[in-house]
Amino acid sequence: MSSTEHFDVLIVGAGISGVGVAFHLQDKRPDSSYVILESKDTFGGTWVTHTYPGIRSDSDLYTFGYRFKPWVGAPIATAQEILNYMGEVIDENGIDQHIRYHHHISDASWSSDDALWSVTSTNTQTGETKLFTANFLWMCQGYYRHDEGYTPDWDGMADYQGEVVHPQTWPDDIDLEGKDVIVIGSGATAATLVPNIAGDCNHVTVLQRSPTYFRAGRNVNEIADQLREVDIDEEWIHEIVRRRILFEQHEFTKLAKGFPEEVKEALINDLREHLPEDYDIDPHFTPTYRPWRQRLAFVPDADLFEGIKAGKATMVTDEIDTFTEKGILTKSGEELMADVIITATGFHLSVLGNIDFTVDGEKIDFADTVTYRGMMFTGVPNMNWIFGYFRASWTLRVDIVADFVIRMLDHMDSLGARKVTPQLRPEDQGMEIGPWMDPEDFNPGYLMRSMHLMPKSGDSPRWAHTQDYWNEQKELPLVDLTNDGLVFD
Repeated sequence: MSSTEHFDVLIVGAGISGVGVAFHLQDKRPDSSYVILESKDTFGGTWVTHTYPGIRSDSDLYTFGYRFKPWVGAPIATAQEILNYMGEVIDENGIDQHIRYHHHISDASWSSDDALWSVTSTNTQTGETKLFTANFLWMCQGYYRHDEGYTPDWDGMADYQGEVVHPQTWPDDIDLEGKDVIVIGSGATAATLVPNIAGDCNHVTVLQRSPTYFRAGRNVNEIADQLREVDIDEEWIHEIVRRRILFEQHEFTKLAKGFPEEVKEALINDLREHLPEDYDIDPHFTPTYRPWRQRLAFVPDADLFEGIKAGKATMVTDEIDTFTEKGILTKSGEELMADVIITATGFHLSVLGNIDFTVDGEKIDFADTVTYRGMMFTGVPNMNWIFGYFRASWTLRVDIVADFVIRMLDHMDSLGARKVTPQLRPEDQGMEIGPWMDPEDFNPGYLMRSMHLMPKSGDSPRWAHTQDYWNEQKELPLVDLTNDGLVFD
């Protein structure tokens, strides 16, 4: 192992979270030294992992973009546009000099005697192993495994003679020209992928076990365009449009919870104008769950439905009985033929990057901890995890959690404290402990499959990840750090 390097803050990951955190840290604590360790060969995280055709955001960039960097393009952006935007943030703020690429972290250990994290990293290019120490560890590695997507183990898969592909590991040499393709799944990935391959394929069949809620609309923001016509500054436009979108999202979320049947009917009726006349919406576009229990898939310019209208794509709502040599046999007895099967079936959840963590020699099982405001964990000192929103843009939480952590670090300095540890207070001891996410509130498959690995939550916002940006952005700046379950030593 080579020599040890020390930093005040060690940031794990150079994706949308890590880059945002780095900006806020150097902007508000310019005297703090920091390093970003990134396992890939470039920044971007999700936006370099996924290379399937049409990869784009499913959140608008006025809220998915950082609050400090105006977005000037279309609301729904391609991966390359997002990478260009992130690259500008990195270049404009000198963040690149702090990033170490090709660094794979295997373990992280906390020492109370030294009040330090020790992080072991291997350079995947050179094979060199190095130790980094840091006063504070900031986990920005995301929430899913980047090396492999989730594909169920269906019966008969070994018998299938065609090619099986997961969008997360899209092959560079795949040829879909004139092919019959089945896409399994109908979430945001399928909604993006299908219209971008339908023109090349002979035909695309979307096979879904159950329908998804879709919202179709033009990929423009009329307010932004109108303000640009009168030469309003882009920073003003960014803030005005951002606030308007957040207001509309908040109102929609309240309606979805308070009047789920009415919202469901409105969402389904809105699709009728985009689908062929007399199209049978009931089996294919009528979900059984209430709106916002899973993410809504936005379809810019209704491109998915245009493929259906043109006869290039077909929806099939059924379950898989078995794979066959030529395709898939459904439980209703229909055999779907395909040259290529694409499994748009989700992620493997990764709890804090699958790194081995210890505190004073004791291995940490995060499932045994309770989360502090969805960002820290009981019994784990000087560590924060950025876990964003599902019902709003991920990056919104990067901004407000960064504000909170920096205020907390400033508070530590004022006390002369070397560590901060979330700890249940005496009045919290009898509270009900439940899963990280209430499945009645939000229940995507990737989260439900791995909920047993996640930290627990309590019965108050202090001990939960509320998924509520609209309250958190008001509450977090007002948290009394001296009496909120944080112990400073």
